[in-house]
Amino acid sequence: MKNIKRYCFGLLGIIALLQSCTKDLNQYPTVETTSESVYTSVDGYRAVLAKLYASFAVAGNGRGDADPDMAGSTASWGYLRVYFNLQEVPTDEVIYTWAGGDNMTDIQYMTWGASDTWVNAMYYRIYYTVAICNEFLRNATTEKLATFNSAEQTQILEFAAEARFLRALAYSHAMDLYGNVPFVTEKDPVAAFFPPRMTRADLFAFIEKELTEIETILPEARQNEYGRVSRAAAWSLLAKNYLNAQVYTGTARNAECLNYAKKVIDAGYSLNANYKQVFNADNDKRTNEIIFPIEADVAHTTTWGATTYLVNGPIVGSMKSSDYGVLSGWNSFRTLREFVALFQAEDKRGDFWKNGQSLDVEDPAASSQGYGLVKFTNLKDDGTYTTDEGLVSTDFPMIRLADVYLMYAEAVLRGGGGSVQEAIRLVNSIRQRGYGSSAGAIDQAQLTLDFILAERGRELFWECTRRTDLIRFGKFTGSNYLWQWKGGDMNGRSVDAKFNLYPIPTTDMSANPNLIQNPGY
Repeated sequence: MKNIKRYCFGLLGIIALLQSCTKDLNQYPTVETTSESVYTSVDGYRAVLAKLYASFAVAGNGRGDADPDMAGSTASWGYLRVYFNLQEVPTDEVIYTWAGGDNMTDIQYMTWGASDTWVNAMYYRIYYTVAICNEFLRNATTEKLATFNSAEQTQILEFAAEARFLRALAYSHAMDLYGNVPFVTEKDPVAAFFPPRMTRADLFAFIEKELTEIETILPEARQNEYGRVSRAAAWSLLAKNYLNAQVYTGTARNAECLNYAKKVIDAGYSLNANYKQVFNADNDKRTNEIIFPIEADVAHTTTWGATTYLVNGPIVGSMKSSDYGVLSGWNSFRTLREFVALFQAEDKRGDFWKNGQSLDVEDPAASSQGYGLVKFTNLKDDGTYTTDEGLVSTDFPMIRLADVYLMYAEAVLRGGGGSVQEAIRLVNSIRQRGYGSSAGAIDQAQLTLDFILAERGRELFWECTRRTDLIRFGKFTGSNYLWQWKGGDMNGRSVDAKFNLYPIPTTDMSANPNLIQNPGY
């Protein structure tokens, strides 16, 4: 934890970067402040809440992640950028050009170790978010709120429920990526101490308890401001964790997954008619489908990570950057032949750029190898765009309805109950949109677990789900499924099961005697 700044409240200038985090969260401090002064009004609490949301989007307090929140060489690497790399680059969905320059080779080839730069960067990003959520909650106790009137207390307690959700989200990522990890809450001292190690199963139980406790405190589904969480976000995260419970705890929880997915499905959301609009610069209008976004704004969320990374990075070769709403492509990532093979020609979601690109990848460093594919754009609905050196206004849908539909269908197939016919209806609604017609409709015989894994790839590619999905299906490591450059071999090779988890960074292993390294590292 040495790399995390002890106090965040002198850094409230970041809030000015988050204008897009909803109107009521806009706060523009003009002087340095302290925790003693900021927690004296509802507006003060709201300002710090904006900081918590911002921790998933930007890495610092200045333009382009300058004046970073954390120390070290990776301080400018924001949460979402690093999370994307760990969840997508080692899978069949991404081949990365700048493997040498960004030290991504070990992530691409699934050969990382406990000193890997990206492994360390994600770990400390997670715990930075946990730390500032904890500090918020330390200041939202009954004792701290005693001087506020009843209405103010109710509002701040709703803020606290949002903070608990954001901490649960960060801890869910820690559980998924690292397994057994250090555990700290608002009840622990701010002073230096050795955090205890929590097992993956116990962390699962903690997250479950947090989310079930706050679901009645958070605003009703679709009733909070866009960009802030409601009960539907808590239900969705519960459903996702229950779907992966066999991996996390050794015990399947598919009935609970189905139950919470159904709560979301019945909450009044709907699929947006146009798939590409869900990922463009006007996607803050897609409140019917996007349940919880990580927001972006050209003028205020000035980061080279987040969706700036996801819009500019995939523009390669002869692709015109203006067609995607930015100034130039980064020639960074493309996709692999095995992923391309998942799509039928009529499926419009597989909008591959083939001009000047080869299907096979003989050299990952060659940006002309591997089909181009752009999911996120900085274009508005009318085709215009606003950018500043490539910065974008496209929000990242951390949780959206189509994912919940597919979780429901998978839970049915895994014995969680529910209706097979309802699962088919939900899946076909996704495919109707993807194909633009009924040509992609499936029947009951086609609704299998293998189909669900492939459909999750087609619908949710580059949304930071692929690694987790492949692990749940037993296809990330081992030899059950090979793709180009898996394990560093052009045609793919079997990979040791230890790579289903990332290692605890060597720096934290050395600093905290309570930790035990993950097997194989």
